[in-house]
Amino acid sequence: MGKTVVAVIPARYASTRFPGKPLIDLGGKPMIVHVLHRVQQAKLIDRVLVATDDERIRSAVESAGGEAVMTDSSLASGTDRVQAAVQGIPCDVVANVQGDEPLIEPEQIDEAIRILLDDESVQMGTLVHQLSNLEDLFNPNVAKVVLDQQGYALYFSRSVVPFIREQDRLEEGLNVHPFYKHVGLYVYRKAFLKQYAGWQPTALEIAEKLEQLRALENGVRIKTAITRWEPVCVDTPEDAERVRHMMAVHSERN
Repeated sequence: MGKTVVAVIPARYASTRFPGKPLIDLGGKPMIVHVLHRVQQAKLIDRVLVATDDERIRSAVESAGGEAVMTDSSLASGTDRVQAAVQGIPCDVVANVQGDEPLIEPEQIDEAIRILLDDESVQMGTLVHQLSNLEDLFNPNVAKVVLDQQGYALYFSRSVVPFIREQDRLEEGLNVHPFYKHVGLYVYRKAFLKQYAGWQPTALEIAEKLEQLRALENGVRIKTAITRWEPVCVDTPEDAERVRHMMAVHSERN
């Protein structure tokens, strides 16, 4: 019998850096609708929910034929919102898809889900992408991840990890060592998600402001898959302009 997979897209209206971000117009559609339609194209997902705290977002989602779940605005994180959304829904695997990646590839989502479908022992999975430029490597807004030989995450950091002792070798480019950036797409066993959301924030999580460290600090291994697709996140109005340009170029080619 196959596993039931539910994808949840957490979407909060009151973003501190970019208020109303889920509803910004990208090529004639709100960003959250772009994300919704791309997630709906993933082959391994049985049901897609948008978890929000705002009636305007719910209205946009439902007008586009999607399913929205209202969650409490006091919830501290996207993970808490995802957990709240699936509480009463029977499923085996939950995918947490960021609401600010309007160009996410459906195949990418399937890559993440396959981590759990292929190995019953894995409780949590995520994606990584090999870094291709030094600017991202030194950018604290880009989370880096170190992997073991089986593809499990050893650590996530905003710093450059691993540290290259011979710093002059970095001038040779990123061929010195394969650096990976974290792609913020998570998959969990439903039972584990409930446990994970119930844990208190941990010391490293608070220091780095990276929620996934809570799992590592509690002894839970996170299995990764390397994806060839680089995430395109909308964190600022400038990012939104860049995505509009990318969409316009794509539509011209087609």
